Amino acid sequence: MADERVPMHDVTFAFQRAELMAHADRLREEFAKAEPFPHVVIDDFLPPAALEPVLEEFPEPSGATWQEFDSAREIKLALSDTELMGPATRNLLHEFNSQVFVDFLESLTGIAGLIPDPHFDGGGLHQSRSGGYLKVHADFNKTRRLNLDRRLNGILYLNKNWSPEWGGDLELWDRDMVTCVKRVPPVFNRFLIFATTDDANHGLPDPITCPPDRARRSMALYYYTNGRPEEEFTGEHSTLFRQRPGEDFQGTFRQTLKRWVPPALADLVSRRGK
Repeated sequence: MADERVPMHDVTFAFQRAELMAHADRLREEFAKAEPFPHVVIDDFLPPAALEPVLEEFPEPSGATWQEFDSAREIKLALSDTELMGPATRNLLHEFNSQVFVDFLESLTGIAGLIPDPHFDGGGLHQSRSGGYLKVHADFNKTRRLNLDRRLNGILYLNKNWSPEWGGDLELWDRDMVTCVKRVPPVFNRFLIFATTDDANHGLPDPITCPPDRARRSMALYYYTNGRPEEEFTGEHSTLFRQRPGEDFQGTFRQTLKRWVPPALADLVSRRGK
């Protein structure tokens, strides 16, 4: 007998192998030669019928058990528990982990043996309200839960009518943190895929300024392999945050501290940190 708590829905499959492989053939060289690290941006990536239901059921900041990050390095919300998501969102996330999509990624990037993350550890749904940011960083390079090496990041942006004045561009920085080489505005139905290496420095380091009733929303996917090329191998590490020229994480820390503790205590902690 069917569980009455689980409604039945029409299933729309977002990905078709022929269309994805056409993208791979067209963009393979661009991915490999992109600066400052391998990546491609694909606009109008999914059919509207696959995304409209996801937008309709996307949880509001107060509407689900979001994991909150609030520090000098990041202010954002994240949700990886698929049981707290709507059926269209769960279906799309599972398609991103499907055979068809992984075959596409392997063809596009030349990375064989890709393994998606069924737990969406660090991935899933993300959103940042006004004032949110994520400082430039290189991602953690291994998942302890699966004991695999992180190789690719995929980001699908879900922001209709996003104004450039609000900021929120993903910045791609060079290896030495001298120059922002590229900016990727988080516009609706734009998909970004990039190689996850120790010099893949990226982030949205300046607070976004969208209206209070808006948020910068995205879906994040990570892909792994069992081992990685010797030239990419370093010791296991967590997220590596990078300071831009002239940037002061300590100053940002003091600003964050003032939101959470009495002024006198914040001043004392700030003085001890000097």
